[in-house]
Amino acid sequence: MNRPHIIWFQRDLRIEDHPALQSAIERGEPVVPLYIHSRPVNDETAPGAASRWWLHQSLMRLNRELQSRGSRLILRTGEPLAILLELVDELDAVAVYWTRGYEPALRKRDEITKRELNSRGIEAESFGGNLLFEPWDIQTKEGRPYQVFTPFWKACLKASPPDEPLPAPEQIRPPDQWPNSLTVDDLKLLPTIRWDDGFHQFWETPQNSAADVLDRFLKSAAFEYDTQRDFPATRGTSRLSPYLHFGEISPRTVWHQTSKLIEKMSGKSVATATETAGPDTFLKEVGWREFAHHLIYHFPSTVERPLRADFERFPWREDPSGLVAWQKGETGYPIVDAGMRELWATGWMHNRVRMIVGSFLVKDLMISWKYGAAWFYDTLVDADLANNTLGWQWIAGCGADAAPYFRILNPQLQSEKFDPQGSYLRRWIPELKDLPLPWLHAPWTAPAGILARANVVLGKNYPKPIIDHGVARERALDGLRQMKDAP
Repeated sequence: MNRPHIIWFQRDLRIEDHPALQSAIERGEPVVPLYIHSRPVNDETAPGAASRWWLHQSLMRLNRELQSRGSRLILRTGEPLAILLELVDELDAVAVYWTRGYEPALRKRDEITKRELNSRGIEAESFGGNLLFEPWDIQTKEGRPYQVFTPFWKACLKASPPDEPLPAPEQIRPPDQWPNSLTVDDLKLLPTIRWDDGFHQFWETPQNSAADVLDRFLKSAAFEYDTQRDFPATRGTSRLSPYLHFGEISPRTVWHQTSKLIEKMSGKSVATATETAGPDTFLKEVGWREFAHHLIYHFPSTVERPLRADFERFPWREDPSGLVAWQKGETGYPIVDAGMRELWATGWMHNRVRMIVGSFLVKDLMISWKYGAAWFYDTLVDADLANNTLGWQWIAGCGADAAPYFRILNPQLQSEKFDPQGSYLRRWIPELKDLPLPWLHAPWTAPAGILARANVVLGKNYPKPIIDHGVARERALDGLRQMKDAP
């Protein structure tokens, strides 16, 4: 009698390089792919509206891939363990396999699920697949987790390279009878009010697959990634982050394809190549993703609390109007406002601009990094708890490998340096498009005649700065000094 294996898809929405799926296929029994759309374990795992939009596209792509191999995706909603037990009984399944997660709530859920299934005689096994290295495999000489990126990445490069990615299966054996399933549309992931037109235009979904995006990047922008990645007006980054977050491509695939490019360019391995700054820098960014998951695994409290305990004493301010101005892109600082408007329109923001807007929130406005992390988690299509936590604690100075506490980015200088022609600003702040340089970067410094000719009326069609950066900088430094002097 054929007793199927259930493959529980979560953030591994692909069929290539999928160890859990491959293991089930190798057993020779039917395979039932399952996705459970459930209520979040708690608020930390609740996907925002932008993530739900991307998830809709991901599930559609995955179902097409499965159908082309004689299979299909079963969709259910509810509490995962209850759904799994129900489906196990319905199918008389012999096993449930899935790709493990590393966030605190997901680890706890995996543990409970395994225990309950095993107690009923069902094989329950989680597999790696969403990281290059398991968090417990990369340790210091003392057997401790890393808290600084550079030695962490050096240890990764010295370790045995990740295995070659598994190929996509040619066929997936179906069960004798398929169980009932919802459709992707039934999950109601898309917005009921159409605010997502910009998402479709920016991401060109559903045409682009993760493999296409990586291939295009490695053939073009990867060569100048180290010099172009900081300029938001250019297409200098890969934009792979949402595909990686939802597991539409594995980090092993990214590693090996990039490594092959490095070796082709230099004739050396990725661990020793020195002539390939662009691809090498890109691979290091994949390393930062690894580091983020390494940290959240070993220091799960960082989801809510700073890794550096002294920041518990930092005098954060409650500033509801400042927070709303920041969220809406109405701070009066063009580079900050452009980034926040890009985020709202596309569900994504350039990484350099993420640092600028983050610094403005936590240093200029002295609003807690938690508010910024929550807004990003709700509005980013690539909202990832580990990456989001690391990024916000880094810019706040309270996390691992954090920016020095006195590093406070000047939004005007950052704008002039990384958007020198103002192309990014004009795209996202059309009311300033006719304002010439250098005043485009700082409209409040422009003479009245310049503003009039550009049809800019500060305080009416574009806001005045909500705070003076120089004053804000001194206030933040004073707060940081108080924190360090406190017992």
